Amino acid sequence: MNRRVAWGMAALGIALASPVAAQVLIRVGEPGRSTYSELHEGLRPGTPAADSALVVLRETRPGPLWRRVRAALQGSVPWNDAPLALTRLAELRSPAYADSAARLAGEIEAGKVSGPPGENPADLLAPLRAVQLERARKVRGDIAVLRELLASVPEGSYGVGDAWVLGRLGRAASDSLRARFLDADEMELKVRYLTLLGFSEDTSAIPLLARVYAAPDSFGVPARYGSRASDALLWIGTRSSLEALLRARERARANASYADPALARGGYGFLENDSSAVISRTGRWLTEWVKALK
Repeated sequence: MNRRVAWGMAALGIALASPVAAQVLIRVGEPGRSTYSELHEGLRPGTPAADSALVVLRETRPGPLWRRVRAALQGSVPWNDAPLALTRLAELRSPAYADSAARLAGEIEAGKVSGPPGENPADLLAPLRAVQLERARKVRGDIAVLRELLASVPEGSYGVGDAWVLGRLGRAASDSLRARFLDADEMELKVRYLTLLGFSEDTSAIPLLARVYAAPDSFGVPARYGSRASDALLWIGTRSSLEALLRARERARANASYADPALARGGYGFLENDSSAVISRTGRWLTEWVKALK
């Protein structure tokens, strides 16, 4: 199954000063790219979790996807099926369901929608936004949507759904984000643009991302945000991006880029924690992926 899916269950903060914990990116079974999931621990193709996700990712009809969203709100299917189904629905760009997404978003914002116990319907606002934006790409064109999304970044008036669509706009979006990252004078803006690059699979961004990870201070990025660059390289997920991450990690170690004890967590240093994140998100060590990918 050659499918990439991402959805947001919370809006990106204006300053993007903390990890976007509710952002979920999934890729399973795509030739030439690593598995990736921020929802499942060590997701591997062929497991029940992967099979369940692929049922949604393989669906080509908008109707069953919308019914799955409604079923999740009623508690009759797993809650995570809702944002996953909405993201797949966004890819299909159905005009009817773009209207339905807008109505449901309005009802959620008005407090008229309830979810199963312990779940918040507001979690669905980001993927509902993505459904509408993907339809806008079809109607208004990529250039218009790209301009709109880029204009929202300095003010911070965007969310994870916007970021997901921005990542799908390809090389034009990636080039724009990289140029803005390099030109930005404010650290806050640099972190925003770097984080948004983490939604793109554009391989031309690999050299810059590797340099940022190896020496974030040289780009005006505090070391604590260096993981944004490694996340981006992991999401690209090709052999070349993972090799670049390995080399960048060695340069960072040699340069003591993350040696500050304040960056340690759980008794482990920054680089050790960042390395273990690869296992939880991809199911394998970087070296194993480099050997497995062509």
